[in-house]
Amino acid sequence: MAAPERPVGRGCRSCRPGSPPPQPGGHGLPPLPAAARSRRRALWGGASPRGAAAPPRPGRTGVRWARACAAPVLFPAPLGGEGAGADALLFLPSRVLPSRLPLPVGPLPGLRYLRNLQKLSLFGDISILQQHGSISNTYLGKVDPDGKKIKQIQQLFEEILGNSRQLKWLSCGFMLQIVTPTSLSSLSNPIANTMEHLSLLDNHIPGNTTLITAVELERFVNLRSLALDFCDFTAEMARVLADSNHVPLHRLSLLVHSVSIMHKSLDSMPEDENWKALTRNSTNLRVYIMAFDVKSDDMLRILKPSIPLERIHFDSYITCVSGAVVDLISRQYDKFLTHFILMNDVIDMSGFPDLSDNRNEDPLVLLAWRCTRLSLLAVHGYTVWAHNLIAIARLRGSDLKVLEVTEESIDFDQGELADQDVDPVHNLIEQVSLGLGRPWHAVMDIELLSVFTEPTRHFYREMQSFSEGI
Repeated sequence: MAAPERPVGRGCRSCRPGSPPPQPGGHGLPPLPAAARSRRRALWGGASPRGAAAPPRPGRTGVRWARACAAPVLFPAPLGGEGAGADALLFLPSRVLPSRLPLPVGPLPGLRYLRNLQKLSLFGDISILQQHGSISNTYLGKVDPDGKKIKQIQQLFEEILGNSRQLKWLSCGFMLQIVTPTSLSSLSNPIANTMEHLSLLDNHIPGNTTLITAVELERFVNLRSLALDFCDFTAEMARVLADSNHVPLHRLSLLVHSVSIMHKSLDSMPEDENWKALTRNSTNLRVYIMAFDVKSDDMLRILKPSIPLERIHFDSYITCVSGAVVDLISRQYDKFLTHFILMNDVIDMSGFPDLSDNRNEDPLVLLAWRCTRLSLLAVHGYTVWAHNLIAIARLRGSDLKVLEVTEESIDFDQGELADQDVDPVHNLIEQVSLGLGRPWHAVMDIELLSVFTEPTRHFYREMQSFSEGI
């Protein structure tokens, strides 16, 4: 009987991007399209090492609204109302910021008159702008040389905040200088005192600038959920939230970005005693961390033992996560962790990194064994050995609701490949399916994973649902 074809895996050089095509009779499957990799890098501002420009994605040039109650002039069709309150959710493509609009941000001006606005969520689709080059003051200077347009939009945003009388939820992600360090001062004290959710995410803020200070945060005594860049979340902020005058915080989402660490450093981050004090006041606090291209040494500093970490998402294209970081997470957060995402887009012709190198036990298997509440595990760009994947499925069983591993990340032992009586791929699918108690298959098309192709949008969406799940 002929030996089975070797599946795509760590040692399959012919399947890696940039490698020559597989020879006739070879075992390689088509590699991840270069366009997918370059488009994904564009989402975070990284230049593609292959110099490929990301093609524009269709259907992302308009403004989408959801759950709104407003004057009909704002919308092409009424989307429904909620009595005295109003919610607005805006997805704003960044190529209209600020060069393409005759009026600031299209329908935004009408929001200044919505005094009963309760929920305002703005997300800037930075990927479209980054397809034309990196985001920088130089680019903004070309499309808005005197800065009048951006100042007009900033003023409009502050008017919306200043006129609001019922605002409970304010969420701004990657809005390219629309939110400034003085924006929140537009909120009156009564509104700030009753706000329940606040998220300010923008890793492109220059220098040491922060969108909120600990002094400003003292006004938000009723916050149940908060989302910030990690370098902006200081030890002093943790002390403010731990004060007895503040209601218990339930959800905290933190974006750790290598660019922010480079410009702002980690010197002011909360120490373990700050996290202990915060969790004493907020016993139900759960934390969600998104780490983009962060060095393992920095992650080992960031991951304090007393953080009630429920979700963590690693996304890399230069710096890989080490086995030591995964091992630390499994030991420190075994009582809390439910979501673990590991994405890597490093183009390395020698193959994907193996977290189990020089270790007796695979860190991902230990994670599945120790973290008994784990319900989601997604991996791409790291070697996952077939026998370890079977072990993970058996350890967590049906409690592991989502197991997403790309087929090019899976590798097989030589012994499995040498057994001519067993198809290793079929055996893997069968054993993992039995372990999970449901049909399972590896992810064959990485383009289907938004967590890989659109990490900022994925994080923002997940942060919103995480914050609402109190």
